[in-house]
Amino acid sequence: MDVEEFRVRGKEMVDYICAYLSTLDSKRVTPNVEPGYLRGLLPSEAPEEPEEWDNIMEDVDTKIMPGVTHWQHSRFHAYFPSGNSFPSILGDMLSDAIGCIGFSWAASPACTELETIVMDWFGKAIGLPKEFITNSPGSRGSGVIQSSASECVLVSMLAARNQAIKYLKHNNPHLDDSAFLPKLVAYCSRESHSCVEKAAMILLVKLRILEPDENCTLRGETLKRAIAEDEARGLVPFFVSTTLGSTACCSFDNLEEIGPVCRAQPCTWLHVDGAYAGNAFICPELKPLMAGIEYADSFNTNPNKWLLVNFDCSCLWVRCRITLTSALVVDPLYLQHANSGEAIDYRHWGIPLSRRFRSLKLWFVLRKYGISGLQKYIRNHIRLAKYFESLVRKDSRFEVVNDVKLGLVCFRLLGPEAVNRNLLAAINASGKLHMIPSMVKGKYIIRFCVVNEHATEAHIEDAWNIINEHATELLESLEKPSSPEVFIRPPLTRSKSRRFSFTRSVSKEIYRRSMSKSSLYDGATPILIPDEETDSSNNEDILNEIIGNGHIEEDVFTKEFNDFNIKNSQKHKRIISSAEH
Repeated sequence: MDVEEFRVRGKEMVDYICAYLSTLDSKRVTPNVEPGYLRGLLPSEAPEEPEEWDNIMEDVDTKIMPGVTHWQHSRFHAYFPSGNSFPSILGDMLSDAIGCIGFSWAASPACTELETIVMDWFGKAIGLPKEFITNSPGSRGSGVIQSSASECVLVSMLAARNQAIKYLKHNNPHLDDSAFLPKLVAYCSRESHSCVEKAAMILLVKLRILEPDENCTLRGETLKRAIAEDEARGLVPFFVSTTLGSTACCSFDNLEEIGPVCRAQPCTWLHVDGAYAGNAFICPELKPLMAGIEYADSFNTNPNKWLLVNFDCSCLWVRCRITLTSALVVDPLYLQHANSGEAIDYRHWGIPLSRRFRSLKLWFVLRKYGISGLQKYIRNHIRLAKYFESLVRKDSRFEVVNDVKLGLVCFRLLGPEAVNRNLLAAINASGKLHMIPSMVKGKYIIRFCVVNEHATEAHIEDAWNIINEHATELLESLEKPSSPEVFIRPPLTRSKSRRFSFTRSVSKEIYRRSMSKSSLYDGATPILIPDEETDSSNNEDILNEIIGNGHIEEDVFTKEFNDFNIKNSQKHKRIISSAEH
């Protein structure tokens, strides 16, 4: 493809993108395909000869697009927002055209310097302490753009581990670094993202998962107690990961209590993960949600979530850049340059050497929207989330489980967990709306997040109507049990389960293990619907395998069902009788 053909095809691609984004509402939110659908549509080997561009784009329309989940759809309410905007797209286009690999200042001075400048812009807009801002007098901190919050957490934990090992080597200089790893222990809340658990696995350190309070908030006393217990066992606390705006329910850890506990330790690093909520702190009225940030050693937030910047763009600030880079510096001769002592080299700030010119798209968005435009966008999402919350609360069949502070609402039908799994699976299978589940306060809940840039009250009402219709249909289609202790459901075959769950179908044994495993709830868990290994039409056998003996004793499950039955008996003559899972 020469420059003239690129000029033509580039304009066509812009038109294609505009047409795609402007017609999203006419499409299913989620694709109606089975795993492996694309393998049968494409050749098993790459083409030997060049192909015509028109043929390639035809395959995009007929083969690729049918398998796309439309994250920018107005009825996509799963996960958190996937940031996107025209200024951001244009910034990435220019970055791709420049094609520099900005691992050092010398590799592309503008790439490095613009990143430092926009990180200062953004950090000041959020209201981070001056110690995190590069150009603040006396500051030793700075910011860097990473690929994801997971990478931010990993890099911060790596820096903390290096700091702790240096501290321990003062009294044991003869020992190798690896000798200290069994002693190191990190902490986080059960509400923390699963990337904390993954980072600990990668770095070969212990991770202690602490229980939050009734508001899903990690408290200082809980951390203090855990640290005392571990120190009595000869362990060394070195890292605490907190969350402002958890993925499961958008809860906020108490930094004002946790910070002093970390400061009282000789080498305990406090990281604050604000991947979603951190963007909202550009609004003055939301800054109180980050109270205690002055205790943090590092902080991250993702403009590629809630600031209209497309993936990847995760911003990480550190209080002391030397502590971070000393854990990552590898300086071969071929990467050195004459100005290395005067300029930042971002290759020392993360795992990969190669880096894209990501600051361009953040710069474009900040300039085109301005802080005021981005504040308006965030406030609209919060307003719409509160509106959705009000609709849920008006329906006595449902309950809201979280404290709705930002753009996420966690809700559920008042009834057994199986009811909510069925409801969510049916909604997702319809392709009209997409949401995901999580566990909040021990309950299986459905997450509804406002994500579309141009979302309106009409979109929220449309989504609620879809939820309401499916809930009514589900309740009216299920039969009341012949006995209050036994709930029988129709047979669920493996093939039906695959279609019904949309996201994933697993065996009952895997399901049981997943529910009992003390893993972190990250709000991105696939919809797990246990099914039969072979097709079966015997309801009693299925029920026996799920609950043991075909009967459910008077426990939380039964109590919840009875409460649900009482609340809805006047509205529905045929109420839930399902112990589906």
